[in-house]
Amino acid sequence: MSQLTLKLPETLRHQLEALARSEGVTVNQYVLSALTRQVKQTYTVDAIPEKETAEQRTAFADLLNSLGKSSFSEIEQIMRERDVVKPEKGLSPRILKRLHDRIKHQSPRV
Repeated sequence: MSQLTLKLPETLRHQLEALARSEGVTVNQYVLSALTRQVKQTYTVDAIPEKETAEQRTAFADLLNSLGKSSFSEIEQIMRERDVVKPEKGLSPRILKRLHDRIKHQSPRV
């Protein structure tokens, strides 16, 4: 096992001591347990219950339906009226041309 020395604000140290006392363990044990829980939580994937997934899908479908649908001509009109801004830094003219070509050659989706 290795050691790590930390400088803690007094108030945090007192809080850790009180929490450790309330659980009947040493401050070292308490801090080790808290850090372990935090690290485990970072790398843990929680499964979402099937019912919740189905509810989310339904809510998303309802949202899409409430937004309505636009015709291809309406989309083209909006695109013509949009603000034109400078490209983000790092987008070369070659990349921009490829993006413009892809957009121009896309067929309308029904």
